[in-house]
Amino acid sequence: MSVVTYKCPNCGGELTFDPESQKFQCEYCLSSFEEQELEHPATDAPDAGTETPADEAVPEEDAVVYSCPSCGAEIITDSTTAATFCFYCHNPVILSGRLDGSLKPDAIIPFVIGREDAVNRFCDWIKKKWFVPRAFFSKEQIEKVSGIYFPYWLYECQIEGSFHATGDRVRAWTSGDYRYTEHSYYDVRRGGILHFRDLMKNALKKADANLSTGVLPFETRKIVPFSMAFLSGFQAEKRDIEIKELNDEIAGEMQNYARQLLRESADSYTSLSGESSQVRITGDSAQYVLLPVWILTYPKNGKTYYYAMNGQTGKVCGILPVDWGKLLLVSGLLTVLLFLLLFLGGCFL
Repeated sequence: MSVVTYKCPNCGGELTFDPESQKFQCEYCLSSFEEQELEHPATDAPDAGTETPADEAVPEEDAVVYSCPSCGAEIITDSTTAATFCFYCHNPVILSGRLDGSLKPDAIIPFVIGREDAVNRFCDWIKKKWFVPRAFFSKEQIEKVSGIYFPYWLYECQIEGSFHATGDRVRAWTSGDYRYTEHSYYDVRRGGILHFRDLMKNALKKADANLSTGVLPFETRKIVPFSMAFLSGFQAEKRDIEIKELNDEIAGEMQNYARQLLRESADSYTSLSGESSQVRITGDSAQYVLLPVWILTYPKNGKTYYYAMNGQTGKVCGILPVDWGKLLLVSGLLTVLLFLLLFLGGCFL
């Protein structure tokens, strides 16, 4: 498997993708380039000891060693890492074989939010939380901020559905000393073709489920065809969950949602009875995409807190510690205030 770096056409330095300018920057000569201006990436061939014939399928181990094409140091990764950094020279490297053939993503959403912006947004998010301990957060204590492209499946489908029920509309009125209630019954039928798109499903087993789903959604109108150049300067993971493993789960979600929409279309009745529905998927497709996520780690009192930020929209998710003293104090004050309002209200009745 080859190791790839993107070189500056002017000075030969390593290029990284800059989210703010949406261009590729060289930190040595300060040049910037559009994607179409880039030359073919520099490729470091695998060592003779690791090379295998093209027609042999060799399973990847949990830990794999590569040589950095810039300094020659060994790069150790796990089996799903597709882009990383050399820990010695800090140059970005892309493990191209991880994204070849059937594992090549169909599309990618490039980072829009840069590292410093991500940290600032995280700080702003913390400040808005009332019950976080005052001493919990310090910007200087952020241990690690990593821009990572995570693999997702982007799913869309078409569903044919029908709904049948008996609808009851109730009308009540009073005439003289009598009150009348009228029930009108209807044969309610609904049907149609529903099209669902942009359902996103995590495609990495080791990803934290809460963080990988908490950063959703992404704006798919900004999606572009995949190019390895966008990975330069970031980490990336390849998928290890195939779409067939998610088919039953996705089909169940989509069919339940279709039933819900069909039923909601009949909500003009007072009540519905004898409900039945039929739904079936008549066509579906899935794209393998890489989506940008900033991962932040923050150590405090012997515990590490993990947060994820959508690298396109800035949405943040994670679990924060709670200052129970502050929470109880506010709860007590609200209880006292409510008591006083009720007491004063009773005095004037």
